[in-house]
Amino acid sequence: MTTKQTKMVKPADADVKWYLIDATDVVLGRLASQIATILRGKNKACFTPNQDCGDYVIVINAEKIAFTGKKDVQKAYFHHTGFISGIKKILLKHQLEKHPERVLMDAVSCMIARNKLGRKQMTKLRIFKGAEHPHAAQNPIVLDIAGKNRKNKRGA
Repeated sequence: MTTKQTKMVKPADADVKWYLIDATDVVLGRLASQIATILRGKNKACFTPNQDCGDYVIVINAEKIAFTGKKDVQKAYFHHTGFISGIKKILLKHQLEKHPERVLMDAVSCMIARNKLGRKQMTKLRIFKGAEHPHAAQNPIVLDIAGKNRKNKRGA
């Protein structure tokens, strides 16, 4: 009787690729879930849950991301300074004006595990405000998340 063994891929054996995603008019949650899948490596046949076999992701035009409903005026981010009554609140529209990269970074980080492996996977995410990025030497594969995920333009 022969038995079959499951292949466990080591990070050194994983085929690592670079992907480029344009975030223009893509809904935040849909984009974040696609990025989290690529970072974890769940889109590969050699997915191993306890190894980092994911790919690198470059996101451009983070300031042009779309939202559904009234999230831009209602959604708020909170953090605590560590001092007494030091809770700080910033609305999504203000966060998008100051640091648009953090909006997408927070959404993706909530979808990745909160442990050493998750922190290592999050280092493979590069988010840029404009259309320029310094990773052209890696020859990233352009991913079109558009299709059905783009927000419908009203009146167009």
